[in-house]
Amino acid sequence: MSEWTSVEHALSYLSRADSFPHRAEGEAVLIEQLPPNVRRVLDLGTGDGRLLGLIKLARPGCTGIALDFSPTMLQKARERFAEDGAVRVVEHDLAQPLPDLIDSFDAIVSCFAIHHLEHERKRELYSEVFGLLEPGGVFLNLEHVSSPTPRLHERFLAALGLKVEEEDPSNRLLDVETQLRWLRAIGFADVDCHWKWLEMALLGGEKPVP
Repeated sequence: MSEWTSVEHALSYLSRADSFPHRAEGEAVLIEQLPPNVRRVLDLGTGDGRLLGLIKLARPGCTGIALDFSPTMLQKARERFAEDGAVRVVEHDLAQPLPDLIDSFDAIVSCFAIHHLEHERKRELYSEVFGLLEPGGVFLNLEHVSSPTPRLHERFLAALGLKVEEEDPSNRLLDVETQLRWLRAIGFADVDCHWKWLEMALLGGEKPVP
């Protein structure tokens, strides 16, 4: 994940992020899955705060904590939320256990961030997320996942205008089914892939109410 400490790498991603095919569709479905009365949101790997900003528009009464470790992304997120006292931007590397955030959350979200972690750490993070959710709270991860075949992987990269040799070296892609099994084993209910287009997928589950 060291690439993301580079200003050039982070800015290169941001310059292309708005043009990712079907990204807005995935974001819209994620917002549809949020509880209508969501009050506290944690955004893992917030980047420039794009997703949390969309959630704030859809649920204007909620507060948010945005985590990231890239200096460039942290700066962009702080600029985005500079006038919003309901959002706190926190520096944190998701490769490390989540910090003590005091609050529990009605929703924990992530957008194209967790796939940079090693697989073992992904599963650990999902368990930590479960512990931070309120009963009835949701985890929604709009994620870059692996393709079943190399040919489909090349098709996805071509849709982004990339060649295989131009792929982000920090990617640690994992298939949808493995991640859904993990969420179920951890204790999430109603686990599903709510939306998918090639290697972009929205994975989610709810913490059961006792």
